[in-house]
Amino acid sequence: MLEIEQLTVAVDDKEILHDVSFSIKAGETHVLFGPNGSGKTTLLMAIMGAPRYHVTRGGIIFKGKDIVGLSMDERARRGIGMSLQRPPVVRGVTTRDMVAACIGEGTSEEAIARIAEKAHMGDLMDRDINYGFSGGEIKRSELMQLLAQEPDLALLDEPESGVDLVNIALIGELINELLQKEHPIRDRRLSGLIITHTGHILDYVNARTGYVMLDGRIICEGDPHEILETIKNKDYEECRRCLK
Repeated sequence: MLEIEQLTVAVDDKEILHDVSFSIKAGETHVLFGPNGSGKTTLLMAIMGAPRYHVTRGGIIFKGKDIVGLSMDERARRGIGMSLQRPPVVRGVTTRDMVAACIGEGTSEEAIARIAEKAHMGDLMDRDINYGFSGGEIKRSELMQLLAQEPDLALLDEPESGVDLVNIALIGELINELLQKEHPIRDRRLSGLIITHTGHILDYVNARTGYVMLDGRIICEGDPHEILETIKNKDYEECRRCLK
């Protein structure tokens, strides 16, 4: 599904990512740990094709084709979707309009209502996107849009950030539905890459492989829960000691 090959990315002429390499097979969910400022969001933005994030070396191979150079909307049409950590308020566009656009041709009020019900967003569909939404409502809105889009690869930037204990269980349910977790891995079509700072999302969503990113480099790979336990018990400084 996704191969990242020695990816180096600069933002405003400052190199942020350095020779990052990993791959995600169809149906797999991977999780990326790292302290704030380590480059996690830069990686997702580069995969999505955000304009400020310039690939200076390496490749982003999605479904067998290098997509470096393609615009964000072209990448979305090819099957990449992203949930932002801090999505903006968009005045003049309702949440209902956005979901309809994500579903595309052939949408109906019934289809929109079904997705809104899953995300507990029925009362918010006629509000402008994210206007006056709580943290949990924003996250649910982002996941609702991804459910409507049905991407082949979902990039989730800290889905548990700013979410209370009531909402995080629902966020986990929505992610599991998005990533087809009810099916055996051989039958899943969707893949996921989840960024997490706290690791709380792993209480609700299973991931196959975990990575730690420090200073723009992936410095280890392994079982996500084992990595999380090490981080909880010894902080990221243990990861730095491993580098030495």
